[in-house]
Amino acid sequence: MPDTNSTSGSTGASPAASMSSSFGYETVDPADKTQRVGDLFSSVASKYDIMNDAMSGGMHRLWKDRFVRRVKPQPGEATLDMAGGTGDVAFRMAARGAEVTVADINQDMLDVGIERAMARGIDDAEGGLSWSCQNAESLTYPARQYDAYTIVFGIRNVTHIDRALAEAYRVLKHGGRFFCMEFSTTSWPGFKQAYDAYSHRIMPKIGGVIAGDEDSYRYLAESIRRFPKPPQFEAMIQGAGFCQTKVEPILGGAVAIHSGWKL
Repeated sequence: MPDTNSTSGSTGASPAASMSSSFGYETVDPADKTQRVGDLFSSVASKYDIMNDAMSGGMHRLWKDRFVRRVKPQPGEATLDMAGGTGDVAFRMAARGAEVTVADINQDMLDVGIERAMARGIDDAEGGLSWSCQNAESLTYPARQYDAYTIVFGIRNVTHIDRALAEAYRVLKHGGRFFCMEFSTTSWPGFKQAYDAYSHRIMPKIGGVIAGDEDSYRYLAESIRRFPKPPQFEAMIQGAGFCQTKVEPILGGAVAIHSGWKL
């Protein structure tokens, strides 16, 4: 399967745990993880969208359509699409009239998104899109600026997830909504074993053939296994202050849409 992220921060973490972070199955220094994740996405940026299609059989497009239907972007709404990279989700929301800021820590990913917008004839000023290099853990935006915050297949790459969730809460207006779509582990018997085998054995090989980078896609598979299970992640979202949280599993939980409100 495609896309990004891993976890290091969690509610109730010990001081010792906060001094380390996971990079796939490795335990690394938090600063080292941030650098390595940045290098990884710079490496795969030019082939990122092709790889998403190859590894999901095109299903990621259906998942993103479903995600945007849940977000219900409205004309004129200010939306922050964090880890928005190549613009896949942002294009869908902007088409519904939302004013979308595409933010990503990796400028190479943003550059691909800007090129895609230009190829579609989308002018930033009139197309409802703007692009900004941002760290999800320390956004430069003022508080209570956005009506919606979205992050798709990105939060598991964040070094300290709790900080990113706190920032999402901070920049949302009262009544604002948080939506996240992320990979997890499926509970379907039979499919779980096939999914695990595909992720660990086949996905890195596809990455090597198409993107020339087997190691990056091995990390992405490993990061899915290290990400909190949906109930644990929902508890983290609640811990950041969000109310009326919800988890919508897809493929038995292999993918899940998480949501919450700032009330």
